[in-house]
Amino acid sequence: MTETQNGASFEAISVHNFSEKILEQMVHFHVMKLSGGFFLWVGSTPVLSNLAVSMSSKYDSMPLSTLVMGDPSNTAPSSLAQRLAKKTKKQVFVSYALPVTDSNHSLLVENRIKKELELHPEHF
Repeated sequence: MTETQNGASFEAISVHNFSEKILEQMVHFHVMKLSGGFFLWVGSTPVLSNLAVSMSSKYDSMPLSTLVMGDPSNTAPSSLAQRLAKKTKKQVFVSYALPVTDSNHSLLVENRIKKELELHPEHF
């Protein structure tokens, strides 16, 4: 849906939610499609403990990525945002509210996001 304000057109924000049990833990995903990008929240409880942003740069083949808020020793949100920005060529905001205890779990979570991207690209 497109809205017009003062002669400029804007895409409306759309929301998409999905959940899946991954290694005996229910993981929830919340996607807000923005104009030129999207916000992705991943977690098991409703907490916004960190936020990273990533976007493409004309100076480097890898997207730029930074942690906007949260523990700088937790690289999961920045890394995920960077990989999703590279894949989608969009600006990506990520909040990753799952404990990073098992790299296999993180990989399965990321694979679930990529599967959703393939099944429903219109939500990203």
